[in-house]
Amino acid sequence: MRLEILPVLGIGDVTEGDDLAALIATAAPWLRDGDVLVVTSKIVSKAEGRLVDVPADGPERLAARDEVLASETARVVATRGATRIVQTHHGFVMASAGIDASNVGKTRLVLLPKDPDASARALRAALRERYELDVAVIITDTMGRPWRNGLTDVALGVAGMSALRDHRGEVDPYGNELQLTQMAVVDELAGAGELIKGKCDQVPVAVVRGYLAAGRTDDGGGAATLIRDAAMDLFSLGTAEARAAGLREAATLADGPGATPADPAAVARAIAAVAEVVAPGTAFTHVTDDEVRAGLVASVPGWPEQATGLVLGAAPTPIDRADLVRFGGDVQRLRTALAAEGVPSALLPPPAGSTASACLAL
Repeated sequence: MRLEILPVLGIGDVTEGDDLAALIATAAPWLRDGDVLVVTSKIVSKAEGRLVDVPADGPERLAARDEVLASETARVVATRGATRIVQTHHGFVMASAGIDASNVGKTRLVLLPKDPDASARALRAALRERYELDVAVIITDTMGRPWRNGLTDVALGVAGMSALRDHRGEVDPYGNELQLTQMAVVDELAGAGELIKGKCDQVPVAVVRGYLAAGRTDDGGGAATLIRDAAMDLFSLGTAEARAAGLREAATLADGPGATPADPAAVARAIAAVAEVVAPGTAFTHVTDDEVRAGLVASVPGWPEQATGLVLGAAPTPIDRADLVRFGGDVQRLRTALAAEGVPSALLPPPAGSTASACLAL
């Protein structure tokens, strides 16, 4: 495969209501079937009127921007200082919901297109119907990566080609069947186009030639196919946000022993998770004083008959068919770990004179 990346020069400043198909076709009369148009989302947004007026500077500008950000946000993922990573209503996870203040007047902000896939389909259709050009269209914007420094352009909208190149089921030269490999080819082409578009050169459109022999007859599934389903998202929150969410959920757990004895192995896993990983150094001891135990037992109706326990570091051992674990450390983290293992527990006040934060009836 031999690829060419060509700039589309002379488009100029785009304003609301401009005809992007006419601007591109006029600036690039050399377009041919099978080309891939890589179009920055900013000119799409400008043409579609996706701009908002804000003060030029000062606290009023910051307040207005925050209000706009809130309206474009479906879910906050992480916040660090002034930086906010959010999920947009499209499903994209981006800094500041993709709101941009570059290459626009100081009193305006540019929002992402309302429906980038629909915008890509409309531009492709206009070029086909009015200029008899069979091309694919990729609408792009810049994103950061959570585990790598630097920005790169990615696809927000696609028409005329598949967003993914699926290699699953293929066999490599060594005879191995590929199990997981799906290449986000539209993101790769978006990054290739950005190499010649730049950020300050006023070249909002590039053409990648040689990747497609011809555009597909339909528009395809669009860039929406790149958005990972929530059930498959292992990193749906930032670290601090995930911890806070866990503590909030733990605080609402109902206290009280379960109707059936807790699985000792599950209790052991939960305690180990906290003691060895979440809160290293936390000490767990068992309440053996008969008077203290009697007072704590009275705090939980029906206990200990409905609970079992174990001795930390030893094989599960019933202690009067129940166990009291006393510990110093993070109460909520232990409760969260127990809940994750499906272990019901009762949070009890500390014994008189004890330095422990609390006790748990397991």
